[in-house]
Amino acid sequence: MIHHPSPNAATEAEVIDQFILRLVGLREQLGSVIVGLEDVVEQILITMLCRGHAILEGVPGLAKTRLISTLSELLALDFRRVQFTPDLMPGDITGSDVLQEDQTTGQRVFHFIEGPLFAHIVLADEINRTPPKTQSSLLEAMEERQITVGGNSYALPNPFFVLATQNPIEQEGTYPLPEAQLDRFMLKVVLGYPTLEQEIEIARRATTHYSVALQPALGVEDILALQNAVRGVLVADHVYEAAAALVRMTRPAEEIATAYVRENVAWGAGPRATICLVLAAKARAVLHGRSHATTSDVAAMAAPVLRHRLRLTFAAESTGITTDAVVKHLVSEAVPRTPHVEKRLRVR
Repeated sequence: MIHHPSPNAATEAEVIDQFILRLVGLREQLGSVIVGLEDVVEQILITMLCRGHAILEGVPGLAKTRLISTLSELLALDFRRVQFTPDLMPGDITGSDVLQEDQTTGQRVFHFIEGPLFAHIVLADEINRTPPKTQSSLLEAMEERQITVGGNSYALPNPFFVLATQNPIEQEGTYPLPEAQLDRFMLKVVLGYPTLEQEIEIARRATTHYSVALQPALGVEDILALQNAVRGVLVADHVYEAAAALVRMTRPAEEIATAYVRENVAWGAGPRATICLVLAAKARAVLHGRSHATTSDVAAMAAPVLRHRLRLTFAAESTGITTDAVVKHLVSEAVPRTPHVEKRLRVR
């Protein structure tokens, strides 16, 4: 049985088919600039298709900034990068009222000067290096998709995505985001080191005259159409049940929690995680050319959706257990695999 099928399911399936080739081209062009990071690219695209925001964690030098700026170029979107520092103030990112003289009347009036948040894609570089006051102004913009300055509200562009980065190895002079604020990010994307072959290719491209001419693959209207199509992706009851069971099993007090969770998790994810997990599964299905989500999509998106929403016990952290290890355990316990052969983006 399919739960709440969309009345526009046929139309949305046509939208997915219409954009398959262009999504293929987008990922091929990204691959010509960025070596590896296929999973990272997919998770960022999923975030955008779900109208969400993501936090990227990785050591310096893993091409986070280049990846996002290249993606914005391929999507024909406005891109701004903000380097977060300890002295950054909220007005530095939202904009502020400036007193100017009106040339016609000679009177002095306040004019709003837009800050870097007025872009389709905002890269908040090293968000954990700025104080909570500035972090909260960014998070407010993420949630409300507008800002308020001097009693006036200003709408941010649509679509609007915040991709924040943080350095996991630098602790001095940082202000880590509290769990309640981390929960506002749909996904937490972890970037690892490249393989030997990838690192050699990176060095080859960076030390020669290698260059690529990029062509925009999608525009603003295309992204809005895809976001609408994601909402119409079909989800069967057992997929909803798997997603809800997976999230509920992260909570130690729940009856269905395993002994492993009760021993290692201090508190688990809230209902927003279930919403994000289902939406992410839908978007992954679209990227794989399908108009229905499966439990395999739920399993694939479990780690980026849940890893920043779990708080481990001190004993678990001291023994080296990670949230990813907990999620892997939960997926094996809670998500039944459907006999479905996954198909990646393909030419039709």
